[in-house]
Amino acid sequence: MSQLPHDVTAEIHGFSQPDAAPTPWSVGLALVMNADTFWLSTVRPDGRPHVTPLIAVWEDDALWFTTGPEERKAKNLESNTSCVMTTGSSAMVSNALDVVLEGVAKQVTDESVLERVAQAFAHKYGTEIWDFVVADGAFADRSGGGRAIVFRLRPVRGLGFRKGDSFSQTTWRFPR
Repeated sequence: MSQLPHDVTAEIHGFSQPDAAPTPWSVGLALVMNADTFWLSTVRPDGRPHVTPLIAVWEDDALWFTTGPEERKAKNLESNTSCVMTTGSSAMVSNALDVVLEGVAKQVTDESVLERVAQAFAHKYGTEIWDFVVADGAFADRSGGGRAIVFRLRPVRGLGFRKGDSFSQTTWRFPR
């Protein structure tokens, strides 16, 4: 289980109503931990952006995601590890929040770490969606359907966009 970092700073920036207060990281973290779908933004080798939806889990103060080794996002991360992950709500209802997390994605192959992450995926998404085992420094579909490499994104900066009755933009800075 992840602990809440005590040294995350939160400041109001950008478009915010005059009386807006920063959204605490604990609120952003709760959204991230409970979100079903995320969008990963990477950069192609020629500089063009690439965005794709995926599932992810928060474990050990980082977001974890997977991809096939031959997929576009994996190839992009080979040459440029900087990326952004977003999640949130398309609704403009009171207290809706969108979260953007910036950082560097690192491929992880340590099988003892991957075991914990695989359990976090199975707990969050269930085995109907997530039925993988750890094998050869990656995740393998239990039914033999394929291999997924695993990435960890430790955020260095985050943005929280509050919308609905009160609009604000919070910037979170994470310890390095």
